Amino acid sequence: MNDARSLQHTRWECKYHIVFIPKNRRQKLYEYLKKEMGKVFHDLAGQKESCIEEGHLWSDHVHMMVSVPPKYSVSQVVGFIKGKSAIWVARRYGRKRNFTGEHFWARGYYVSTVGRDENIVRAYIKNQQEADRRLDQLSMFR
Repeated sequence: MNDARSLQHTRWECKYHIVFIPKNRRQKLYEYLKKEMGKVFHDLAGQKESCIEEGHLWSDHVHMMVSVPPKYSVSQVVGFIKGKSAIWVARRYGRKRNFTGEHFWARGYYVSTVGRDENIVRAYIKNQQEADRRLDQLSMFR
């Protein structure tokens, strides 16, 4: 329990691997926004006393390992991050682009507890882009 954090009467270590996508996999638009989204995600997670331990934004999806205190549910934190970041996108770029901010992210998300596999999940998040490239090259020959 080296990474355990504490609240007033609680010691905790709750980390989750979270994946979500932009609606309709808007790669072109998302590629344009992703440079600024990392800071937005970190700020929003901090508002829910959560911490993004590891995260990468690819052209068509977001991977994060988030540490969430037990007083919040994962769905509260993910919903907050997705909702507020969509509002941020709408306010920042809504007039320049043809989309509605309220529906920037697709419904739903993938979540998995990290537990003792933290190093494996960190490595997966970091190296997934290379693995995706290899799979894309293999599928070209089918």
